[in-house]
Amino acid sequence: MPEQNPQTTNANKIRIITQVLTTALKLWLRAQVSQISKLEVEIKASDRQILSGRIPSVSIFATHAVYQGLLITEIKLIAENIQINIGSVLKGQPLRLLKTVPVVADLLLDEKDINASLSSDLLSTALSDLLVKVLPIHCPKSQPISWQEIILDNNQIILRGMRVTNSETTPLEICLSSQLINGHELQLAHIQIKPDQGDMLEDNHEYNLDLGSDVDIQELTLIPGKLVCRGRINVNP
Repeated sequence: MPEQNPQTTNANKIRIITQVLTTALKLWLRAQVSQISKLEVEIKASDRQILSGRIPSVSIFATHAVYQGLLITEIKLIAENIQINIGSVLKGQPLRLLKTVPVVADLLLDEKDINASLSSDLLSTALSDLLVKVLPIHCPKSQPISWQEIILDNNQIILRGMRVTNSETTPLEICLSSQLINGHELQLAHIQIKPDQGDMLEDNHEYNLDLGSDVDIQELTLIPGKLVCRGRINVNP
């Protein structure tokens, strides 16, 4: 019986551990979404780092992932300084983060995918709640809005829906522009409202939206039919 080279044996063990870890990470990622078309995961770590559960870097690429009803066209993620429960993973248990992980994200949303997500509670509720804060007079909470369409233009978003008032349904169109003030604060401006087929009514005030300290956006670009976002977000255990 031929003798096994210890280095070869150790390399095979590490390769198996890496495969197990990659599989566990993919399962964890798939558990975060209800649907995904393509998922690629690359783990960058030395043998010792893998065995200690410390992963310097993981890159992830996914297309057409559905998160709480929101369809994400394409997303690229690079996570660094990850600590996981490697002992439990090797025993077949689910992967779990042991500390907050900073993630650099590159996100692309197509207009058609956003519109396909309008029926999701996540997006429709977020839009309605936002407009109640931004336009409390024109869009009070007591008048629910059924969102019909979102149009992405150059630095402009057009929201179209139907507002229910006293059992009557009224078309509603809202136009607004957005720009970053800093990494976690977004300014909405040039807000215009079209409650009927008449002229646009302009609302001159601006509204600053705080996205929270776990978010650091470097770029938010609106071009016809697409939204591009680049930045960093903390993923908490």
